[in-house]
Amino acid sequence: MDVISTVKIEKTPDVYKIVDALNRTLKEDDLMFGLALDQKDRSKMVFTIYRT
Repeated sequence: MDVISTVKIEKTPDVYKIVDALNRTLKEDDLMFGLALDQKDRSKMVFTIYRT
């Protein structure tokens, strides 16, 4: 997998729903989306776009 883009965002409770919708909608286009807590600042999340 190749990382296309990574961005830090504020931690919000429903952002995983957006990531899930993107993964379901765009998997045929060889795109995958990830979401993880920032290891240095737990109030932030890291959103990553991958090409598979």
